[in-house]
Amino acid sequence: MAIRAFISGCASTVLSDEEKHFFSETYPWGLILFKRNIENPAQVAQLARNYREIVGRADAPILIDQEGGRVQRLGPPHWPNFPAAEKLAEASQTDAVGLGARLIANELAGLGINVDCLPVADLRFPGAHDVIGDRAYGNDPADVATLARAAAEGLIAGGVLPVVKHIPGHGRAMADSHLELSRVSVSRKELERTDFEAFRRLSDLPLAMTAHVIYETVDAVLPATISPKVISEIIRGHIGFDGLLMTDDVSMKALSGSIGDNTKASFAAGCDLALHCNGKMDEMREVARNSPPLDGKAAERAKKALDRIAGGPKPLDVAEAWERFSAMVETV
Repeated sequence: MAIRAFISGCASTVLSDEEKHFFSETYPWGLILFKRNIENPAQVAQLARNYREIVGRADAPILIDQEGGRVQRLGPPHWPNFPAAEKLAEASQTDAVGLGARLIANELAGLGINVDCLPVADLRFPGAHDVIGDRAYGNDPADVATLARAAAEGLIAGGVLPVVKHIPGHGRAMADSHLELSRVSVSRKELERTDFEAFRRLSDLPLAMTAHVIYETVDAVLPATISPKVISEIIRGHIGFDGLLMTDDVSMKALSGSIGDNTKASFAAGCDLALHCNGKMDEMREVARNSPPLDGKAAERAKKALDRIAGGPKPLDVAEAWERFSAMVETV
C-alpha cells in the first residue's frame, strides 16, 4: 500500500473500528494527537503502537503540539508543564531553550511520539493578534532564529523531529487563523528583513508548517498554504527551505471552501503533506480522497527528515538535566 501524503487526527483515546479501517485503507503518512486523545502514559503509548501496527511502519510519524505555555497537549498530573517560549527567551540563555526541548523530547519519545510541532519561529509584533503572543521567542529575527534552532536541535538530540512554524511568518496576523483569515499588507522588502528572515536562517531544518495568512505584497488573493507564488517565490525561493512542507490544519476557518478543495489546492501550490486535525471522519475521507501518494521529491524529503532521528535519542541524565533546567527557569 502506498503512503498517502496526509496527516490525520483521530477522535478519542482509542482507535474506533471505523478509524482502523480508514487508516488501513488510506495509509496516511502520520497521526497527530490532541488533548482529546490523551488520558495517561500507557494509553498514549498504546494508541501510538496501534496506529503503527495498522499502517505497518515502525517509524510512522506520531505528531503532537508540545510547545510549552498555552500550547501543550501533555500536562499534569502525568507530565510536567513547560514554560512558554517568551519565558524561555527572557531567561537570556540559549541553553535553557535547547535543554527544555531536550526534556520535552524525553517525555515524547517515551510515549512513541516522534514529531513535535515546535519551534515557533514567528516574530511577536505589538498590536498583532495574540494567537502567537508568548509562543514567540521575540521580535528580532536573528535572536528568534538562534533560539528556534536551539529548540530544534534539542528535539533531534532526543529522537524527535521538529516542525518549524508557521512559515513564512504568522506574527503580524491580526486574526486567529483557526477562526478567520488575516491579511498582511507590509512591503515585501520589510517582510524579507523581518518575518521571512527568521525562517531563512532555519531553512535547513527538516520540516516546516505553513501559515494560513495572505501576504498582499506577494499574493493578494491566496493565503500562503494554497499560494503557488508564496511557496515557490518565498518559501522555496527567498527563504530557501527544501525540507518537508506540511500545511497547517486544512479544517481551520482561515481557509474558505471545502476541505477537499483546500487539500487539493495545497498540493497544487507546492505543499508536500496536508494536515487535518479534528478527527471528523467525513472530513478525513475528503482529505484522503484529495491527497496524492507520497512520492517523488516529497517522498525524498520525508525520508530525509526521518533519517535525522533514525539513530534514536542521545544519552541523557534526566534528573541532572531537570535540575539544570529548573535553575535556569521556573517550570510552572
